[in-house]
Amino acid sequence: MEEKIERMKIGVCGIACEICPLMRMGKCPNGNKGCVPKENRFCDIATCANRRGVDYCFLCQEFPCNTTKRGPIHYDYCIFISGKA
Repeated sequence: MEEKIERMKIGVCGIACEICPLMRMGKCPNGNKGCVPKENRFCDIATCANRRGVDYCFLCQEFPCNTTKRGPIHYDYCIFISGKA
């Protein structure tokens, strides 16, 4: 019998969505999709990935850049993980 493996959701920044407080409470603004590349006033990384046409910032030709070097937990990047939402 073939075992079905469930994939872990990884945010556009590379952090596992399972550690995000909003995802854990079932209140992710993107539902079960987790963080995806799109214009996002809370996440410069998601906005940047969207503008560059990549699914994950580490797939970008310019990775690592100043945006990713500051990290997703910084207030300007992920207010949900930082607890400032």
